[in-house]
Amino acid sequence: MEIEVKLRLPDAAAHRRLSDVLAPHHLRTHLQENLFFDGAAGELSSRFAVFRIRFYDADARCVVSLKAKARLVGGVSRVEEDEEDIDPSLGRACAAEPWRIADAAGSSRIMKRVLEEFGLDGKVASFVCLGGFLNVRAVYGWNEGLTLELDETQYDFGTSFELECETTDPERAKELLERFLKENGIPYSYSEASKFAVFRAGKLLP
Repeated sequence: MEIEVKLRLPDAAAHRRLSDVLAPHHLRTHLQENLFFDGAAGELSSRFAVFRIRFYDADARCVVSLKAKARLVGGVSRVEEDEEDIDPSLGRACAAEPWRIADAAGSSRIMKRVLEEFGLDGKVASFVCLGGFLNVRAVYGWNEGLTLELDETQYDFGTSFELECETTDPERAKELLERFLKENGIPYSYSEASKFAVFRAGKLLP
């Protein structure tokens, strides 16, 4: 189970302000390209599952993930997540021709899971690419012992900004982050939808 605090920033100005405040704690920044896939008949979405291939910094790294049973309440996200690294060339091949996902099951544990658990094994042309979005993620080693991720997510229909923190104690982390943001005059609200949900809705939250 992945547990994250997710706080939404209203605009680019708030994102810049937070980035400046966190600058002394900066560890690295990644450009992430996220692509999502489903069965041709919606086999995954009908069971509230999300299958994603993510490329880091062009093709320096590729991670495939399967998420299910997501809940986002009061700025705290809980989701069952399974992920693994795969060869970026394999990820690109699957992105270009989604039917190759079935062929890749022999070398990817998660792709094999998707085939077997969602009844897609043996089907011809059983996968479709839903599209995706880019995300610029700055990672910070914060002085409260927490790792923070500051995201600028670039959809075709606009850009959103979010602060995330994976934790085993979400209430403590949320309290610390809210106090930090208020002390630095940075406006925020609780995130109400995942990035994938925003992508599928085709519009930013008001």
